[in-house]
Amino acid sequence: MVRQNHHQMRPVAGDRPAAEAVKVVTRAHKRLIWESQRHFLRLRSALREYFPAFLAAFGDTLGGLTGLDALELLVKAPDPDAAAKLTVGQITAALKHARRHHATDKAVKIHATLRQEHLRQPAVVTRAYAATVRAEAAILATLTDQIAELQEQVEAHFGKHPDAEIYLSQPGMGMIIGARVLAEFGDDPTRYDTAKNRKNYAATSPITKQSGKTRTTMARFIHNDRLVDALNHQALSALNSSPGARAYYDKQRARGIKHYAALRQLANRLVGILHGCLKTHTPYDETKAWSHHTQQTAA
Repeated sequence: MVRQNHHQMRPVAGDRPAAEAVKVVTRAHKRLIWESQRHFLRLRSALREYFPAFLAAFGDTLGGLTGLDALELLVKAPDPDAAAKLTVGQITAALKHARRHHATDKAVKIHATLRQEHLRQPAVVTRAYAATVRAEAAILATLTDQIAELQEQVEAHFGKHPDAEIYLSQPGMGMIIGARVLAEFGDDPTRYDTAKNRKNYAATSPITKQSGKTRTTMARFIHNDRLVDALNHQALSALNSSPGARAYYDKQRARGIKHYAALRQLANRLVGILHGCLKTHTPYDETKAWSHHTQQTAA
């Protein structure tokens, strides 16, 4: 292949050490977030089986059940009997430790909810569930602390990268999302010859197949999960920060395209804009980025 087809090949792209460092910390940070979500689902499933009053008190969402106050109380009182013995003062202290507003009023409501009657498992089963829930709560508390520490590392490494200013100028892209996109795209300027190549790697561009008069357009299902997740977050955030992005999204929706498909098309457009900014080493400009689509709409 090298001897006969060398004209079709090019050297393997290699990222700079700064980009590799960003990739290491961002992937570790995202991996811990995914692990936290898995443990949250296990915790919620266990509480539904033997302690639904706790879910009624703190909610069954990720933000409510994995808060410092909920985890602290679960470690102290992982079963209904122990939770019923908690005082309003103990609950208030946990809420204040988690910096909740109106801690006293909320503590009274939580105290009453934990004392309500509900269906129970046999005592031996409850003790078994309590042991597993205490372990899950301790793991989630540790994961929360480590995620916060790694986030600081992500921001520190990304902030030192020479392309950070260009990434942060993009609509809907902050420190964490920008670091993830940089880590997965890499920073070798020769890796993507055209914006289409970058879009194809990002899996935001569609696949078109044609046979005779039949033409089919499909989404790309084989992709980099971390990159797709970051680009979707960027596109969703850009709807509120960029008038051009909002107009482009609304235009796709007006054509009858569903939400996720329109969001993917917006992400595809934003990847092309990012490619142009990186190639010219210029920050994002709202007017230039959407001038072509604005002219088409006016016409």
